[in-house]
Amino acid sequence: MIFLELFWTFFKIGLFTFGGGYAMLPLIQQEVLNRNWATNEELINFVAVAESTPGPFAINMSTYVGVEQGDIFGSFCATLGVMLPSFIIILIVAKCFEKFKTNRIVAGCMTGIKPAAIGLIGAAVVSIGETVFFPAGVTAAVFGTAALWVSLGIFLVMAVLAFRKVHPILIICLSAVAGVAAGYLLDLSL
Repeated sequence: MIFLELFWTFFKIGLFTFGGGYAMLPLIQQEVLNRNWATNEELINFVAVAESTPGPFAINMSTYVGVEQGDIFGSFCATLGVMLPSFIIILIVAKCFEKFKTNRIVAGCMTGIKPAAIGLIGAAVVSIGETVFFPAGVTAAVFGTAALWVSLGIFLVMAVLAFRKVHPILIICLSAVAGVAAGYLLDLSL
């Protein structure tokens, strides 16, 4: 039954991912692709949508996959699955916060988890970058396409704006406008 599968899949993702939504991306990608719930390109496109809409990234991703597979109830099952582990863990941590705060085992565990979370985020960046910039693989022909250079140009400008502490909402809006303009200009040149 698809509803139980959606719930259980996203429950596991929510339970075993530390570091937030981006750290979940490799797990979401692997689970969704292995089950043929979406193509890699569809996932990448929705990452962009999930980033430009309000709400937590993992909730947006699970809701999207759930609605694609099981309509409204599927989105409910997937979303509940991904948020329930965090909810339960936060309730336990909040109840026992004073004990956790000074516990050496917990502190050691967090010291080990932080680099792993950064590694998962880095893996997501590489995977998404490969799909966006090199969809047909890395070949010499890719470097001759206007789409690659325009995409890299937009990326670099937005990265500079991010490092200069320009507000993220402005960067998202500028990226959308630049992408639409670039797409329009590329269509005119074809």
